[in-house]
Amino acid sequence: MSLLSWGPASLTPVAAPADDGPGNPWFSWRYVTENADAIGTALRFHAGLTAQTVLIALLVAVPLAVVAYWIRPLTAPILALSGILYTIPSLALLSLLAPLVGTTSTTSVLIALVLYALLVLVRNSLAGLTQVPAEVIEAATGMGYGRFGRLWRVELPLALPGILTGLRLATVSTVALVTVGSLIGQGGLGDLILGGFRNNFYKAEIMTGTVLCVGLALVLDLALSGVGRLLTPWARGRAA
Repeated sequence: MSLLSWGPASLTPVAAPADDGPGNPWFSWRYVTENADAIGTALRFHAGLTAQTVLIALLVAVPLAVVAYWIRPLTAPILALSGILYTIPSLALLSLLAPLVGTTSTTSVLIALVLYALLVLVRNSLAGLTQVPAEVIEAATGMGYGRFGRLWRVELPLALPGILTGLRLATVSTVALVTVGSLIGQGGLGDLILGGFRNNFYKAEIMTGTVLCVGLALVLDLALSGVGRLLTPWARGRAA
């Protein structure tokens, strides 16, 4: 069975007419209540996959940014590679990963999402590091900090606003990209959206998945914004 021919079943057993009449509204409280378990499962899966993606991508992107920051000749290749990975069409990438990790595996979606998140995280982490004032670096060196000590105690803390900006952008974009996984039945809220199209264009199912996807992105962005304000009080004072 090929990737293109496989299609996930709709998450909702409720049918709806394929017209614009009152029997197929864009929002149906009945649909939400009768399918609360399926909707909750999709939302938890979506949020969990987003969290895994961002965490793994961050653990990969920050070391890459540090290498690009320390070894300037590698800056362009690292940025170019992350840019090339970002331009690979999602369907093509899932097809390439299918023989390695399985046609309908969550791992294939996770790998693809991590690769897409690298560009934003690497660029913003590197930008944060390069914006550390030279006099601060010189002062830290004069105090006896070595390369790793200076990185850990001085440069990374001062680069945190840039890293957090990249983290917020990567998180919001990942929430949207997770829906692509619905092509192989691993799309979380995207399964609701695609299921609605396949279930006689069931508007309530499509709208529920869409609204929850947008809401999840907003909630995560606000949460990360709050975390950033707590971790970088000096940046908040400078902006004021």
